[in-house]
Amino acid sequence: MGSEIKCVARFGKQKSEGKALLETSEIVFRGEFRLKIAFAEIKSVKAVDGELRVETAEGLAVFEIGDAAEKWREKILHPKTRMEKLGVKRDARGSLLGEFDEEFVRELTALTDNINTVAVTDDAEWIFFAAPSKKDLSRVSKHAKKMSGSVALWVVYPKGQKEITEMDVLSMGRKSGLKDVKVVGFSLTHTALKFVIPVEDR
Repeated sequence: MGSEIKCVARFGKQKSEGKALLETSEIVFRGEFRLKIAFAEIKSVKAVDGELRVETAEGLAVFEIGDAAEKWREKILHPKTRMEKLGVKRDARGSLLGEFDEEFVRELTALTDNINTVAVTDDAEWIFFAAPSKKDLSRVSKHAKKMSGSVALWVVYPKGQKEITEMDVLSMGRKSGLKDVKVVGFSLTHTALKFVIPVEDR
C-alpha cells in the first residue's frame, strides 16, 4: 500500500534484516522482530547518513534505508491529505455510490459540489464505490460499463475482513476489464483500490 524497502532495523537491543513499510499513518517493520509506529506516536524523526531515526516513547527505532531516509522523513512530517492521495481536484465531477463516513463526505464536498450519488455520469472524473462485502462487488462490472476515458474507479472496502479481501476486489476489477493502478489507505478501517480503463481500450 505504501513504500516498501528491504533494510536492517534496530530497536533497543534488537537488530534484524527485514522489510520496512511506510504506510499512510504508520511505519511497519517485519523481520526477526516487528514494529508498528503510528505517526501520532513519533516524538521526532531525523534522516542521518542513510538512516531514518525515529524517536518514540518506547525508545529509538533506526531504519537503514539509504537515500530514501530523507524522503520518508518528509512524508512522515508532512503527510498528504486523503483528498491529495486520492487525486480529487477542486470542482471535479464525480459519483459517490454507497455508504461513506461523514468525515469523508465533508472532505469531498469541501472541494466540489459536482457529485452524483445515484449513478455514474458521462462526465465523471472519478467514482467512489463502497463495497462492504464480497457480494457488493458484483456492481463493479455495471459501473465499469459506464466508464470512459481516464475516469478512475475507487473501490473502498474494509481492511482485514475475510468476507472481502484485496484479492476479491482485484479479481472483480480485472474481470470487468479494468486495470488496477494504485492502493491507498482510505482510513484506519478501510482501503481504497483504484481502477482505470486500460489505455489501449480507451
